[in-house]
Amino acid sequence: MINIRPKAGRETCVPAAGAVLPVALLLGGTGLDYEQIWIQALLGVLVTAVVISAFAWRAYRKNVQEMQAELRLAREQTRQSERERDLAQGDLLLRLDRERELNQQKMQFQAQLADYEKNAALVQMALGAAHEINNPLLGILSHLELELKVAGPEARTETEQCIESVKRISATTLGLLNYARPDPLRVSRIQLPSLVSELLGFLEHQPLLRPLRIQNHVITDLPAIHADSQQLSQVLMNVLLNAAQATPPGGTITIEAESVPAAEAIEIQVSDTGCGIPEDILPHVFEPFFTTKRGKGTGLGLSISRAYVRSHGGEIRVESKEGAGTRVSITLPVRGQQPHAEVEEESEVVV
Repeated sequence: MINIRPKAGRETCVPAAGAVLPVALLLGGTGLDYEQIWIQALLGVLVTAVVISAFAWRAYRKNVQEMQAELRLAREQTRQSERERDLAQGDLLLRLDRERELNQQKMQFQAQLADYEKNAALVQMALGAAHEINNPLLGILSHLELELKVAGPEARTETEQCIESVKRISATTLGLLNYARPDPLRVSRIQLPSLVSELLGFLEHQPLLRPLRIQNHVITDLPAIHADSQQLSQVLMNVLLNAAQATPPGGTITIEAESVPAAEAIEIQVSDTGCGIPEDILPHVFEPFFTTKRGKGTGLGLSISRAYVRSHGGEIRVESKEGAGTRVSITLPVRGQQPHAEVEEESEVVV
């Protein structure tokens, strides 16, 4: 309190705060407690502010919760949209894969159909040509053999050349007949190691194979297969002779065989260290009459071999690189596939 001395000589006590003075002057001498009034007013203001803040905080919390719920809903909708998009993309990719497979199958079927049509035309031509050629050919050969008996030294050489040419024509027509009208399968249980050993024993005396090393790596515990022994022997002989013709003296020809349990099959491999096959020629090696042996082959060996292998439900493949040798792989099922075959289960044919 500050003592104020008025002109009349009387002391009056007033609050020190300048803001209370107007209120005190207005209220005069009522005797009220101004500090208590101010405290209550301030408390009222604080309570009002707290209430307003509580309502504002509650409204803010509610808005935040609503926004969080909307955000969660939006996220869930986004995830659902992404799942639907992924499913749609997966379905689209699956359809594209199926369409690609169908297109590949269609192309394969079209290629096979073209091969069948070509082969059917070739069969008709081969049967007709063989019939028309063989009959007069037998007469020519008989006449030449008679001429050879009475021919002089000079005429004998020419006659022998004619006989060799006639025999070559006969071999070509025989190949045509084998390709166009193969004999029915005569299936029997075959021990492949024994068949290979006896076949190599027969071929090792051939002049073509004498300067070469023949390695037999066929294991002895292979399961027996059901096949036509004559056709299988002819297939292996064709492949071995082709390898011998492509391999220089001192080279190596290796024959191997192993079981393929997953496919219930046996795979035979014949590899050589010869000159190999050029890349542009390799796709044509199974085509009839296609040959690189000018004047020495008919081009039917591998074609007939593939026909024989496929008649057993197998497949034959050729892998080669020019200057690095050739490998021929023959896959045959153990049980075989013999539609319309004459099965001879009682006997076990080796060669």
